[in-house]
Amino acid sequence: MTEQREREVAAAAAAIVDAFGSHDVEAYFAGFAPDASFVFYTTPERLESRESYEQLWREWELSAGFRVIACTSTNGRVQVYGDVGVFMHDVETTLEMDGVETTVLERETIVFHHRAGAWLAVHEHLSPLALT
Repeated sequence: MTEQREREVAAAAAAIVDAFGSHDVEAYFAGFAPDASFVFYTTPERLESRESYEQLWREWELSAGFRVIACTSTNGRVQVYGDVGVFMHDVETTLEMDGVETTVLERETIVFHHRAGAWLAVHEHLSPLALT
């Protein structure tokens, strides 16, 4: 049972990463519960809902031409605790803002909750990947 749930959480995480990497905004946000929260080192405040993140995303697109070009996940790990799953990984993202293409290396944790037969992300935390 635990291995099955780990595979399900890994698949839910892969769907989010794939949608993000192809700038499929609708599919990306569909992986998050409405009450999900987000902590990004690139924003001064915690985002308290999927709606607040969607609004910020639209602002980035309109004001800076934000576009995700690619996203690669490595070094992933899944832990499951009943109806809660935790996905951790290193992520390399290439994006465009203000006409400039940039690649960033980050570490991310996504917490999932099993709801109504599906694993939905309820929290995402992103931080810069420390280079040694």
